[in-house]
Amino acid sequence: MSKRDYYEVLGVGKDAGDDELKKAYRKLAMKFHPDRNPGDHTAEEKFKEANEAYEVLTDANKRAVYDKYGHEGMQRGGGGGGFGDFGGAGGFSDLFGDVFSDIFGGGGGRGGPRRGADLRFVMELSLEQAVFGSTENIRIPTMDDCSDCKGHGTANGKKPSECSTCHGSGQVRMRQGPFVMQQSCPHCRGRGVVVTDPCKTCRGAGKVRREKTLEVKIPPGVDTGDRIRLSGEGERGDTGAPPGDLYVQINVKPHEIFEREGSDLFCTIPISLVTATLGGDQEVPTLTGKESLHIGEGTQNGKQFKLRGKGVKSVRGGPVGDLICTVVVETPVKLNKQQKELLRQFGDSLQGEGGRHTPETSSWLGKAKKFFEKA
Repeated sequence: MSKRDYYEVLGVGKDAGDDELKKAYRKLAMKFHPDRNPGDHTAEEKFKEANEAYEVLTDANKRAVYDKYGHEGMQRGGGGGGFGDFGGAGGFSDLFGDVFSDIFGGGGGRGGPRRGADLRFVMELSLEQAVFGSTENIRIPTMDDCSDCKGHGTANGKKPSECSTCHGSGQVRMRQGPFVMQQSCPHCRGRGVVVTDPCKTCRGAGKVRREKTLEVKIPPGVDTGDRIRLSGEGERGDTGAPPGDLYVQINVKPHEIFEREGSDLFCTIPISLVTATLGGDQEVPTLTGKESLHIGEGTQNGKQFKLRGKGVKSVRGGPVGDLICTVVVETPVKLNKQQKELLRQFGDSLQGEGGRHTPETSSWLGKAKKFFEKA
């Protein structure tokens, strides 16, 4: 089954910048997050699809490959969603040589030790962890030098033999009509050396998979779509080459009370019909404790109140946002006979007042009357 276009998945244009991509991704992540859709496999797939699209389009190299070659380019080494290999220098370009050097800036495919691949780890945080910051430990699988062969891949632990095809350069030249192209040596796969007596532990790869624990410091104010780079914590490179990096991508889990948009927090507060009519003080939660909110007399359903400075201070700086409280007037239910009768008497007492007590209803009825008269 063919994949959807990444731009279509996020609902953005091909000229979308990082801010627009992040905003679109955050909206989808909040909508299809598994915590909000328990047991919904369709929502889970859409969540993963949005993750993959965001990861590709916010990486300059991957986006360049995708824009030029589409999903086929990704499948051939551009990387995919979830935790794992980003492709790294030497991955995609090793397959196609200097044809893609304009995309990778002369990176892989030119021989010599290859830099380790970048990794991505999706970290889910609570809203409180994201707002106030935290320190989290994560365990990640990684490829490390084999201790038996010291990373050489040979049974005796000594350096492998020089490749007889490319003579150690890792590159071969190939003529196609009038063109001469340089690409990775197919015999040694660009390493410049060949292992004839492979190590039994790593089977000649020189690396074995292990798990390591890393401490990640989450700065206050991060949000869904933000990424934290841990330099040098990716896959190990070839001998003599630097390791890749680890990118920790943040996903903030839905909160049972608050929703976040930028630096502002939003919540819905139910109030009684009596409080809405007569006014009063309502206790509301904030991330830093309880606050008293004054409800004015005659407050209508859907009115918003702003608690300044009770939002979030973004990791990118700027002032602290606000907490926007939207009140919902709750209609009484399961009334007894006495309560129903009192309510009818109250309704009758409002009649004949010329709409003084219900201005919105009176205005709407006037418009409706004019509409029917024209019909």
